[in-house]
Amino acid sequence: MNIVKHLRESNYQSSRKKQYYRRNQRINAYLSTIIFAALIGTYLDLLLVGAGLYSFPKRPFSEVFTINILFTLCILPLLSLIIIFVLTRLHKLLRYLFLFICSLFVYIVEQTAEQYGLFIHSTYWKHEFSLFGYFLFLIFIWKFYSWLDN
Repeated sequence: MNIVKHLRESNYQSSRKKQYYRRNQRINAYLSTIIFAALIGTYLDLLLVGAGLYSFPKRPFSEVFTINILFTLCILPLLSLIIIFVLTRLHKLLRYLFLFICSLFVYIVEQTAEQYGLFIHSTYWKHEFSLFGYFLFLIFIWKFYSWLDN
C-alpha cells in the first residue's frame, strides 16, 4: 500500500507565488491601462479642442483648462476599467460587438450632452467621427491591456 505524503520540496508554494504574481500583473495591467486611457483622452481632447472642432462650455476649472478634466481624468478611466473588465469575460467575437455597442452608446450620449449644452461642436463635426473614433480608441485600449496582461 502506497501512502502519499506532502513533501517540503513540492511546488505547492511555487504555485501560490505564481497566482500572486499573476494577480499583481493583472492589477498593474488594469491600472496602467486606465492611466493610458486618461492620457490619450486628455491629449485627444486638447488636440481637437485646440483645432476648434468642439468645446466644453460647462466644465470644472474653466479658467484653467480648455477641456473637461472631469471627463478625461475620472469618467473616461472609470468607463475604460469597466469595459476592460467586461471584455476579459467575453468571447473574442463578442468583444468587438460589445466595443461597437459601447461606441454607439457614446455616439448617442454625445448628441444628448450637446442638447444640454455640455458640448459645442463646429459645423464641420460629424457625430459619426465619435462613433468610429471611440470604437478605435476602445480597441486600442483593449489591445494595450491585452499586451500588458500577457
